[in-house]
Amino acid sequence: MTATPGTLGAAAPGGGALTARPRGAGRGRRRSPLQTSARIVILVVVFGYLVLPLFAMLEFSTRGDYGTRDLASYAAIFDYPDVVDGIVTSLEIAILTVFGMLLLLVPTMVWTVVRVPRMRRVVEFLCLLPLAIPAIVIVVGIAPIYRWMGQHLGVFGASPLTLAFIDIILVLPYAYRAIDSGLRTVDVATLADAARSLGAGWPRAILQVVVPNIRGGILSASVLAVALVLGEYTISSLLSFHTLQVVIYLLGKRDPFVSVAVSLAALVFAFILLYVITRFAPGAGERAERAPEEEPAT
Repeated sequence: MTATPGTLGAAAPGGGALTARPRGAGRGRRRSPLQTSARIVILVVVFGYLVLPLFAMLEFSTRGDYGTRDLASYAAIFDYPDVVDGIVTSLEIAILTVFGMLLLLVPTMVWTVVRVPRMRRVVEFLCLLPLAIPAIVIVVGIAPIYRWMGQHLGVFGASPLTLAFIDIILVLPYAYRAIDSGLRTVDVATLADAARSLGAGWPRAILQVVVPNIRGGILSASVLAVALVLGEYTISSLLSFHTLQVVIYLLGKRDPFVSVAVSLAALVFAFILLYVITRFAPGAGERAERAPEEEPAT
């Protein structure tokens, strides 16, 4: 028996009936010319807003004598010791900020979810509070503390690495959201209770059971922390610490070409770091292989 479109056909070998699919059932709805034009316009605007400034920076930083192009500005980056010191200092602050943020947030959030879920809103409010406080206000309030540290704690108190304490506070709102999204994807309470019932202590349960299941949120929080530290200027400048952004600003008064070259190199470094983390992080290959399997069959 021949099945017509939209009617029942012959019985299937495993039972039931085969339903002939109507013509065009698996095809998506055609987009109107207006929708297509709107998409193109949005892509062009986004491309121009994000990419054109990068090309402008590249064009400015590669200008040579008599209309030529060269990479002298990029080669001269390492001729300025302040630039190298600023890069190293910012990277060290970023590392300390990431470790401090994870050490503060992950155990606190896991403990809140497992033991005191009623405090979840309180922890969220405290973590989001820095968004409502401008950086200049934070500096005014914390400057006397840094002045006392510089006078009484010697080299440690005068070190720019102490900026990690402030950066941990500034990154809390973004890191909290990233880690919280990871915690909501798994049953943390069940995992922690299972680990505890098998004899694991709380540190081992968090490090070996919970953390591997929320590594996506942890990696996202770490990337946000690094991006914030590399781009932070206000607090470092007002506290007279020479981080990367402060050095770029001061260098712009002496050699704007090298200053723009350093800025573009920092952006490229951030993009590469983000790509490496998302591409080669543990579990990235498994998520990429699992994605096609989760797509609905057509």
